[in-house]
Amino acid sequence: MSTPFRQINQEVLQSLAFPTRRYLGLLGVLACFIGWGAVCFYYQVQTGMGVTGLNLPIGWATYITNFVFWIGIGHAGTLISAILYLFRIEWRRAIYRSAEMMTVFAVMTAGMFPMIHLGRVWVFWWLLPYPNQRHLWPSFKSPLSWDVVAVSTYFTVSVLFLYMGLIPDLAAVRDSTTGRRKWFYGLLALGWQGEHDQWRHYMRAYMCLACLATPLVISVHSVVSWDFAMANMPGWHETIFAPYFVAGAIHSGLAMVITLLIPIRKVLRFERLIQLRHFEAMAIFNILTGMIVFYAYAVEAFMAWYSGDMFERGMLIYRATGPYWPYFWVMNLCNAVVPLLYLFRKIRTSWTWLMVISLLINLGMYLERYVIIVTSMAHDFLPHIWYVYKPTWVEISIVIGAASFFLCAFLTAIRIVPAVAISEMKEPTATPEVMAE
Repeated sequence: MSTPFRQINQEVLQSLAFPTRRYLGLLGVLACFIGWGAVCFYYQVQTGMGVTGLNLPIGWATYITNFVFWIGIGHAGTLISAILYLFRIEWRRAIYRSAEMMTVFAVMTAGMFPMIHLGRVWVFWWLLPYPNQRHLWPSFKSPLSWDVVAVSTYFTVSVLFLYMGLIPDLAAVRDSTTGRRKWFYGLLALGWQGEHDQWRHYMRAYMCLACLATPLVISVHSVVSWDFAMANMPGWHETIFAPYFVAGAIHSGLAMVITLLIPIRKVLRFERLIQLRHFEAMAIFNILTGMIVFYAYAVEAFMAWYSGDMFERGMLIYRATGPYWPYFWVMNLCNAVVPLLYLFRKIRTSWTWLMVISLLINLGMYLERYVIIVTSMAHDFLPHIWYVYKPTWVEISIVIGAASFFLCAFLTAIRIVPAVAISEMKEPTATPEVMAE
């Protein structure tokens, strides 16, 4: 093996060594939060949904907010791994593997919340599209049925795409280990030997999966947006919701990739592989998505005024001046104004600023989903049932437990499989001179 190839192997494979005590301690803390969230969920199932802040007219709140948020987080992985791959964008090589793993675990986290929200979680199987013993099919007019189809498809393709890209790297891990680890990684590598025919079939299959995954970036979150746009509720019944939600999903997903990769780069000693220019490229992309989100906000406000619909206009005023006004203005600040700081090169090339701005974007995107969902239900057409929703400690505990599950699963995965694609990192160094060594 030539020297540049061997160096890349060594730098990536050293990240799979046994983790330090601090790393295991962090996983232990996250496991405690997961356990507490599970206890609170059990308490909610046994006691009933009355332990939450849900009350008429608010039927959707924190749990659906988290469902939409985590589905959005997963969109950056598909964008970076599939769409940028089709356009042969060079800077994706170092970051797409971590983004793909983030996508898989974000979708898993999102998938828990519709079941949590049901209350009677054991009836979830009624949503699955298959004929049962009563010869009944689920109602395909229900947004929950749409979400089951969209999210399950998205999850399946994301897992296949991640695993397909891992096969050459799993073979590299297999060849560098012994004993049970060698058997384990050899089983996952599916007999990969790096032969010409294997690479030819692999590249064709990978291209097909990339083409298949690309429409999912648009379709999945469009389906999620229709959960709201198809309802005749003030603030929801808008045609702009599909592109609005897709842009917001990519906006939050890119910010989450930055948030996760900055500490991982340091902990796993990937400083040479994941460089500042990769984060700068993502920051510039965040400027674009932030401007699209800002445009959506402006169109939403304009249509509330121009349409002459008193309910839409009243909803806009309620969001800006009502009891949820801090969330509304922080949402606008974090999503539309803060990303513009990336226009200054000193800021988008500063590790501190990158982390702070990415965290603020994630906060803003979470608040956006919260404001859209809660305010429309809290202030609908009937004034006598207007209600101010506040999440209870049970909801907050379950949300923290779900977020801890995402972090714990992600931090565990990057210690089991390479967090940087070894095979793709070798491509720029595969010159005739190197291959001839």
